[in-house]
Amino acid sequence: MNYRTILVHLDQSLRSPVRAALATRWARAHEGHLIALLPTGLLDGVIPADAIPTGMSDYIAESADYLRRRAEGISREFREGIERTGGLSYDVRMVDGATVDAVVRHGRASDLVVLGQGEDASDTVVRGLAGQVLMDVGCPVLVVPSAGTFDEKTMHALVAWDGSREAAVALHAALPALRRTARVTLLSLLHPGQSGATLPLAVPEMIQFLLRHGVQAVAQSEVTEISVADALLSRAADLGADLLVMGGYSHSRLRERMLGGVTRQILSQMTLPVLIAH
Repeated sequence: MNYRTILVHLDQSLRSPVRAALATRWARAHEGHLIALLPTGLLDGVIPADAIPTGMSDYIAESADYLRRRAEGISREFREGIERTGGLSYDVRMVDGATVDAVVRHGRASDLVVLGQGEDASDTVVRGLAGQVLMDVGCPVLVVPSAGTFDEKTMHALVAWDGSREAAVALHAALPALRRTARVTLLSLLHPGQSGATLPLAVPEMIQFLLRHGVQAVAQSEVTEISVADALLSRAADLGADLLVMGGYSHSRLRERMLGGVTRQILSQMTLPVLIAH
C-alpha cells in the first residue's frame, strides 16, 4: 500500500521549496509519481503592486506575461532540484485556473495532496488554501508548517483518535505513512468527567487493526482541561512526534462550510506536518 500519486502545490513563497522537498521525499519512499501543480495566479488576480511598470499600454497582457515568466522560473527551480537529488517519476503542470479549483481538480486524481500551512503567505488565496481543499478534494492532505525543515524520515506519528468517522477516515488514509514510521501513538483526549469506558473509542480494536497492517502502535488516553488542539500540539511536542494524523471536521452542511474549531486551530498553530482527511 503506497501513495502512488502525490500532488504538491508550488508557488512563489519562500516555503514552496520546503514542501516540494518533503513531497519529493515521500514520493520516493512510496515509489510514486509526483505532480508539481503550479497555478500561475492569472485568475486569482493577485499580482505584486510593483511587478508591472507604470505606463504600460496593455496591463492585462503584461500581467499575464509576468505571471507566466514567474511560474516558469519556479518550475525550472523545481526540476533542477529533482535532477540534483536523483531520478523520480514526476511532471510539472502549469495552470491558469483559480488556485483552489485547480488543486481540487488535479488532487482528485491523486492519493495525497501536499500543501503549505499558508500562515506566512502574502495573499489570502494561499493562506486559506489548505482548509478549502481539505473539504472538497476527497483524498488526504499533508499540510507543511510555515516554519521548520522536515528533511528526515518520519520517526514518530501521533494519531488523534476519538472514535469518530473523521478519525477513522484519517487513520485509514494514513496507513501508507504509518507503515513507514518507527513509532505510532494512538492518543485519545478526554475532558474532565468523561470516561473512556463510556465512549465508543474501540481502542483495542484499532490497535489490532493497525497490527494487521504491519503497524505496531501504542495507545494513550489523557484528561485535559485545555482545548483539544492545544493538547494535541503539546503532546506532540512532549513525545517528539514529527507527524500528526487527524480527522478534519465540518459542523455545517451548508455550501459555505466552515472548518471545525479543532481543525482550524491546528492549521493556524501547527508546528509539525499534519496529515488530515475528511
